[in-house]
Amino acid sequence: MGKNTFGKTMPRALSQNLKIMGEQIVLARKRRHLSMQDIADRATVTRLTVSKVEHGDPTVSMGIYARVLFALNLENDITLLAADDALGRQLQDAELLRKRGEL
Repeated sequence: MGKNTFGKTMPRALSQNLKIMGEQIVLARKRRHLSMQDIADRATVTRLTVSKVEHGDPTVSMGIYARVLFALNLENDITLLAADDALGRQLQDAELLRKRGEL
């Protein structure tokens, strides 16, 4: 029986999102006609690590994902994470309306 580590156990939706992100990174790399080794060299990581990123491996650190994005000239994309916080805005708006007595 294999060892069940915390880093590999996560909700299915999160695993699927990491897989999608990895697929998007693969497409970005291929559009640029770059090999995994090219990205590994630019990101100063191993080819195996790039492969893990491209497969959405949850054990790879955010810093490594950021370095791979930088190697693809997509470093600003990391600022898009949690940028559109619709739920947060709804909660904030509800609180503001409650304080004004409109809810």
